Amino acid sequence: MESVENEPEDEVDRLVGAWRRELPDLDVSPFEVLSRVTRLARHLDRARRLVFATHDLESWEFDVLTALRRAGQPYELSPGRLLTQTLVTSGTMTNRIDRLAAKGLVERRPDPTDRRGVRVRLTPEGQQRVDAALAGLLDHERALLSGLPASDRATLARLLRRLVIPFDEQA
Repeated sequence: MESVENEPEDEVDRLVGAWRRELPDLDVSPFEVLSRVTRLARHLDRARRLVFATHDLESWEFDVLTALRRAGQPYELSPGRLLTQTLVTSGTMTNRIDRLAAKGLVERRPDPTDRRGVRVRLTPEGQQRVDAALAGLLDHERALLSGLPASDRATLARLLRRLVIPFDEQA
């Protein structure tokens, strides 16, 4: 596989080159984009877990806490809304809420509009922890993107949005 001039070859270039050599009649060009997206996602997941660990959080905890934080004052949602935003099953969400409550990061409160319902609210400790983790994550991810000019970042964001939207519409 030929690399773009002055661009270093990566593992995907080697993978694509090997497939083109072994199966020249097979169009493996999707790998040039999607294998890089997959590899990048794995690297980002590892990096995010390290950032979250510095704030004594796991990735799933960050997901639940940020969903509550984005909800705005008073930083609470029903368990059903949390399910929708985090894409997990109700049993998984119940377990997650229990674990976050045990750590003092969320609390269950009665739903004022439904006597049988509950709302999950971010505690002040939960808000402090998620705000600090978010700031750390953004610092780290800003550094990762620093090698790309702003115009390239905007183009990449626009192109990735086009790829993601059909998946989001199916969900």
